[in-house]
Amino acid sequence: MKAGTPDLATLGHRIRHFRGERALTLDQLGEAVGLAGSQLSLIENGKREPKLSTLDALAVALGVELGDLLAREAPSARAALELELGRAQASPLYASLGLPPVKPGRGISDETLEAIVGLHRELQRRASEAIATPEEARRANTDLRERLRAHNNHLPDIEELAEQQVRASGHRAGALTHREVSVMAERLGFRLIYVDDLPDSTRSITDLANGRIYLPPASIPGGHGLRSMALQAMAHRLLGHTPPASYDEFLQQRLEINYFAAACLMPREASVAFLQEAKKDKRLAIEDFRDAFGVTHEAAALRFTNLGTEYLDMTMHFLRVNGDGALLKGYENDGLPLPTDVTGSIEGQWVCKKWSARTSFDQTNRTTENYQYTDTPAGTYWCATQTGRTDAGEFSITVGVPFNQAKWFRGRETTVRAVSTCPDESCCRRAPIALAEQWAGRAWPSARLHAHVLSPLPSGTFPGVDDAEVYAFLEQHAGQ
Repeated sequence: MKAGTPDLATLGHRIRHFRGERALTLDQLGEAVGLAGSQLSLIENGKREPKLSTLDALAVALGVELGDLLAREAPSARAALELELGRAQASPLYASLGLPPVKPGRGISDETLEAIVGLHRELQRRASEAIATPEEARRANTDLRERLRAHNNHLPDIEELAEQQVRASGHRAGALTHREVSVMAERLGFRLIYVDDLPDSTRSITDLANGRIYLPPASIPGGHGLRSMALQAMAHRLLGHTPPASYDEFLQQRLEINYFAAACLMPREASVAFLQEAKKDKRLAIEDFRDAFGVTHEAAALRFTNLGTEYLDMTMHFLRVNGDGALLKGYENDGLPLPTDVTGSIEGQWVCKKWSARTSFDQTNRTTENYQYTDTPAGTYWCATQTGRTDAGEFSITVGVPFNQAKWFRGRETTVRAVSTCPDESCCRRAPIALAEQWAGRAWPSARLHAHVLSPLPSGTFPGVDDAEVYAFLEQHAGQ
């Protein structure tokens, strides 16, 4: 079938639907279009693709427009259930059960068919939930990070889409305003509505039926988060996302909507011009980039990784580290040896205590970036680290580059220097031999269970979302 046409099963149902409305038998319609009834039956059952001339003849014989035959929607509620059942029974999941397929003949009532399809939906939901194990999540994160590294964390298609949307909003310079974000939403047919009763499992909810995007209260200080959440909700529509079928797809979608939001808040053309000018003057600084576009330090740091290699000819790394030293997010294309487990995953791994991502927690002045050179087994790196705090605790954001690229940054003159030999445990994780011998058998520490080890992974139709709460919310607000 050509792009834009329905699948063969849907086409067959539509032909059968119009034939039934006109009380024609297979043989009668087949005679009208020059086909045997058995051949037409194969087309109606989605087992044979008709020629365009046959489709034209069928449309004429049935008295409908060709576009009516080629519409992507099921012709009736019953047909929609039959099509969904067919897709479910053709899936590898159902095949693995070794059960025979159910033929939705006339002897099966609509209620029975709906129950069978409902069982298939639940089977798929539970299977999707089951695969989102910690091991699956770590593998998916690792695969995604490697794909990003191969592209220098740069997604040109999303860059171009964001640039077009920002220009269409009327934005010309400076920080993207709430009004301009609202204009972008209106161009997509949506209105931004701020409410204080969003379900706890959601960041925003898009009401496709009524053209609304629900967001947290507009009184949240700063404004960056609200603009970003609204842009992320719009990105799902602009990028044509559908409910993710796997945890890997969920992560990919989350990456893409975050990337789109960042590319809107820090548009490529303006951002590259700002960064190139700063590099020319040898005064690159994430905090300046952050302030120029009115975003968070983390957003500016991540956006720098999107553009730095492609437009500034630099390699770099980014780290977000929890106050206890656990790595929450990481990216590198400069060879920095990030800590990993045996699967290659970095999430939850301990960062060397001598890296600036850890030593910055000991600084008394946390209002500006802290700079440090660190000698590692892979070479010497210069890093700029900013610390912060949320209700969940403190964290640090680090952007770093190899030694020979530090000359472009403010803070390159720092005299702070450390030596790290991690992953050698003697660097910072193994006690000196004398101290270990002194306390061996004389101490019993009780380990703290870190939340990220047992955190529930996303599940449901939309991973991480409580579907029941979402639907109740939409029902409550639909009439307002």
